[in-house]
Order: sequence, then C-alpha cells, then structure tokens
Amino acid sequence: QVQLVESGGGLVQPGGSLRLSCATSGVTLNYYAIGWFRQAPGKEREGVSCIDSSGGNTYHADSVKGRFTVSRVNAKNTVYLQMNSLKPEDTAVYYCAADRTTWGCRRTPNEYDYWGQGTQVTVSS
Repeated sequence: QVQLVESGGGLVQPGGSLRLSCATSGVTLNYYAIGWFRQAPGKEREGVSCIDSSGGNTYHADSVKGRFTVSRVNAKNTVYLQMNSLKPEDTAVYYCAADRTTWGCRRTPNEYDYWGQGTQVTVSS
C-alpha cells in the first residue's frame, strides 16, 4: 500500500522558515518523481516545486524561486521542501505527490499517481 505522509507544517511569522517532509512507504522511491503542491482556501491547487527520481533536476514556481528548495534522500524514502523567507501569501495546505516516472518531473496535479493528506502552513504575524 502506497502512503505519503507530510509533516513539518505550522504557524510561522513572515520572514520565517519551515522544512516540510514527505515520508513515503510502499513505493521504490528511486522510480518516482515527487511534486509539492499547495492549495489556499478558495483557490485551485498549484504546483510549487518538483524533483525528478534521481534528485538531479528540480523545478520551482516563479512565486517561490529563490526561497524554496526541494531535495530528496531516496535511502530514507523522504523528500523535503525547505521554505525560507515565508510570506503571508504562502499560507496554504501543502501536499506531496508521487509520479511514477524517471523522466524529469511534471508540474500539473493530474499527472501524479499518489497523494499525501496535506499539512497546513500558516504565515502570519
């Protein structure tokens, strides 16, 4: 059974940092690209970052480029999203998702096969 579990969300002040983790089980992570998505109330789910199966290629949306960094440790079955210089507009539920591909990473939610339950990130003073 495939499971993805996000953790590390919480309340942080503007300018602060959080590191999200996505722990996976039931998959051989080496064969999966991982994406991070977020959804704010009343808005569509949007792609934030993704990383290919080897960790050699990453993508970050323009809105987070230079502030967020995605990384992975396949031996630990875990993918991370380091979020720095957080802004109120980063407030959302953050999800990780797995896509069975070894060719890059894709940016749209419907390309992904498995999803976590999400973790809330709130940026507020």
